[in-house]
Amino acid sequence: MADKQPGTSCPAQASSADVKATTLAETPGPGDAKHTDADHDSNGLLESEELPSPETSRKIEEYEVLDHQGKSHTFKSISQGPDSVDRVVVIFIRHFFCGSCQEYISALSQAVNPDDLLKLPVSTSIAIIGCGDPGLIDFYATETGCPFPMYADPSRKLYNDLGMASNLALGPQPDYIRKSMLRIVGESFMQALKQVPKGLVHKGGTSSQNGGELIYLSAGDGQPKQLTWCHRMKTTRDHIEIKDLMRLLGSSQQN
Repeated sequence: MADKQPGTSCPAQASSADVKATTLAETPGPGDAKHTDADHDSNGLLESEELPSPETSRKIEEYEVLDHQGKSHTFKSISQGPDSVDRVVVIFIRHFFCGSCQEYISALSQAVNPDDLLKLPVSTSIAIIGCGDPGLIDFYATETGCPFPMYADPSRKLYNDLGMASNLALGPQPDYIRKSMLRIVGESFMQALKQVPKGLVHKGGTSSQNGGELIYLSAGDGQPKQLTWCHRMKTTRDHIEIKDLMRLLGSSQQN
């Protein structure tokens, strides 16, 4: 696998308006609503959205993501995960300065750790992908206390082909967000400013790009893991609630 170094060129000094555009400029969108009972099946599990076509699933396998050292990995190697696990959850976050996604990853990291996941009825691992510069991965992991492997897709090819939305609508406040939006925006702004000396202030990723979650499950007998469940964020605060994710992971089947 070829090494790819993160961009290190330092841009001109950013204005406060520039940095705000890089952080949380989201505004509420009309008609946004939390997931309701109608979104869950008879077992109380959040139902999957329409999966990407088989053609798309095959196509994106060879797309590359970058680790914190800038080294490239195929998406297939991420979605298949370690041979020792039967299920892989791939979480696509928004830009690396998004405080709402940071709240999500922080809450998830406090709720479960890699060892816990291996002990589930279906052994599981989690991988996280963001849409900014890989040079911000270490910063993000430190800010969120994230113990899971993280990667970057600055081209957003995966996001685009998986049909993930782009908007700035806030939507309703989910359970995983405990801070006020004022505090989240302020902290995101300060995080971005601290990256000015490293030339990464404008490299957090596209501020309107939303993410989602994918679950890949082994069919057994050494067969490759297949995409069995997906959720695409409708708004900037629409990750699957952690309680819903835990219910899914506590089950051996996904819809």
